[in-house]
Amino acid sequence: MKSSTQFRTIVLSDIHLGTAGSKAKEATEFLQNYSCQKLILNGDIIDGWQLKQYGTWKKKHTAFFKTVLKQIVHYDTKVVYLRGNHDDFLDQVMPLKVGKNFSIRKDYTLVSNDKKFYITHGDVFDSITSQLKWLAYLGDLGYTFLLWVNKFYNQYRTWRGLPYYSLSQQIKGRIKQAVSYISDYEQKLTELARARNCDGVICGHIHQPAIHNFDGIIYMNSGDWVESLSALVEDHDGNWSLLYYTSDLAEDDEEKALVKKAAKKARQQAQIELTTGMV
Repeated sequence: MKSSTQFRTIVLSDIHLGTAGSKAKEATEFLQNYSCQKLILNGDIIDGWQLKQYGTWKKKHTAFFKTVLKQIVHYDTKVVYLRGNHDDFLDQVMPLKVGKNFSIRKDYTLVSNDKKFYITHGDVFDSITSQLKWLAYLGDLGYTFLLWVNKFYNQYRTWRGLPYYSLSQQIKGRIKQAVSYISDYEQKLTELARARNCDGVICGHIHQPAIHNFDGIIYMNSGDWVESLSALVEDHDGNWSLLYYTSDLAEDDEEKALVKKAAKKARQQAQIELTTGMV
């Protein structure tokens, strides 16, 4: 029997709703175009850090969760929300289960065919975040500033006919490489998966989408929705891949909206003609 959903599992992380850099609209369009049996929101979905300071919650941020709810209603999707470091306010309510389809947890073990994957946001092994939180906040401010500079820098590059260049991602990548050199981020996560008798680990946090192997343990990172706009997806045969947002999804949504509008207008016209004929 063919499944009514396109994927068995979709993993999204690091959307950072509530911040200016969040691509909430694109994340929403992504979920409007791809359905799944299980949706895992792997941390930093809501950015509590910035909302406390200078972030703002907008309609497009609410729209994302409305789309998640539609997945639950239309496809009976099971949603697992895992806590990240930016949404650590969830510590006060975890673990929490709402109905049969929505839960908030610290971590999760996913069975994928004959394999088991340990899923965690990943901040627990980032020594900067877990041990020096004040420095993590400082780094977050710097990253937000870089995103702001990056916006205007790329406007200039577009004017010059040059391709997009992620200044903020390049700089942050260098900082994260230094951190991972000390804490062995990826290696420690794969070691944890091995200790939990899992075949692989799925994480986020460092905004670097990846799928590779560490000494027989599969390492997968879903990336982010600030710059890379990526997700991990599992098909119904248990195969995993990275899927990126494209502008075609937005065009598809616009076309669907036009068709829906035209159908509504046709129904209204038919109702008018029917009413006129009855008079």
